[in-house]
Amino acid sequence: MSETVATQSPAPAQTRRAAWAVLVVVCGALFLEGIDIAMLNVAIPAIAADIGLASGSAHWVISAYVLAYGGFMIFGGRAADLLGRRRVFLAALVLFVLFSGLGGLAQDAWVLILARFVTGATAGFMTPAGFSLLTTSFPEEPLRNRALAIYGAIGAGGFTLGVMVGGLLTNASWRWVFFAPVLIGALLWLAGRKVIRADVASTVPRAGFDVGGAITLTLAMIALIYGIVTLGEEQDVRSGLAALAVAAVLLAVFVTIERRVRDPLLRLGVLREGLLLRVSMAGLLFVGAFFAFQFVITLYLQEFRGWSPLATGLTFAVMGLDMLLAPLLTHRLVARFGNVAVMVAGLLAGLAAFALALRLDDAWGYWELFPSLVLVAVMFALVYGPLTSAAAEGVAEGEHGVAGGVVYTAFQFGAALGVSVVTIVLAGGHHADASAVDYQRALIVPVVAAALAVLFGTAAGIRRRAVVAPGAA
Repeated sequence: MSETVATQSPAPAQTRRAAWAVLVVVCGALFLEGIDIAMLNVAIPAIAADIGLASGSAHWVISAYVLAYGGFMIFGGRAADLLGRRRVFLAALVLFVLFSGLGGLAQDAWVLILARFVTGATAGFMTPAGFSLLTTSFPEEPLRNRALAIYGAIGAGGFTLGVMVGGLLTNASWRWVFFAPVLIGALLWLAGRKVIRADVASTVPRAGFDVGGAITLTLAMIALIYGIVTLGEEQDVRSGLAALAVAAVLLAVFVTIERRVRDPLLRLGVLREGLLLRVSMAGLLFVGAFFAFQFVITLYLQEFRGWSPLATGLTFAVMGLDMLLAPLLTHRLVARFGNVAVMVAGLLAGLAAFALALRLDDAWGYWELFPSLVLVAVMFALVYGPLTSAAAEGVAEGEHGVAGGVVYTAFQFGAALGVSVVTIVLAGGHHADASAVDYQRALIVPVVAAALAVLFGTAAGIRRRAVVAPGAA
């Protein structure tokens, strides 16, 4: 019998190597998702001009992705927990690759927007599946903290470097913004098939999958993000308000279903466990602050100062320092001070970065922005990994997919909300003729969001001490 056990149980060194191999694959997928949307921010004008998208509709190339990504995230996380994380991750990656390629081949606007919606939906399954693969591949301490620090750095690097890569590819052809993810995704799929261990038997409950909860929550998330985006664009306020009302009704129906069904899509009690709810709110505001800041500065440099997309992308490249800082520094700080304390320190760095930018005037260039951009890199290095790690604290391993879905849904809402609010503040949504004072006023939005994120992060720290203290006693 001892021989059988030895054959079935890999040595610790083999287990660690396998876990790091999984980390490489899921980091690659997260980086792929980050650069995918960031590259499009730069490519939109070229895409709109080539396939005949009206200026008022061009934003749907991005918004369709965000709608589906945020809408399917919790559904995707639960599917990964029940159907198998490897199975869901690899299937979603295949569809991501196929529909990215379709986007690159699109000749009509509706084909491109449909491809972006499906690509976003597949990302909504791939991200929580990858997150739960990571958290279940590493022990609780300290390797998980180091792995999540790297994971967070790579994910953040996708956002920050994607703008620069998008500028370079768009100079060749905007279609390469879609074809490059196809090549990367295909390599990741091949690697994932080899290194991710097989799933255990399916754990779908006897009562079946919570179809009613999945449909109502997904539609509610889509309606909510649609309402936020539409209000931000100020193109159809009535439609935006109607979408928010529909979202509220659907969420009420969803809560009713989840309280009655035997095996819910989202067990509502999980939101009260550990730090998940407080950390997710901090994540929503953290991402919202960053996207609002990046949006304002991009408009300032391109529309007000007349910089090219490539020059703007190169300006943001310094934020990629987080890809060096996080693997070298973050896990050591977490080992000494804990996830929440490091996360709050990163949020304070972000608050300082956005506050410094409030001094912006009509002559700012790279060196005036440099301190804020470096502090943003520090923010990402200290926040992204510790935040996602803290979100899983106190949550049962069997629900890590759902926990990942919740926190990454918060990220998507933060991105949509940050851009929408800052667009409204920036000259009432009509930023073409904005002055330096208008951009300065709009930068108040990321400052306020970062300050609120610090408050939620602090609340998570208080909650953690309250939970740990009785056990320590």
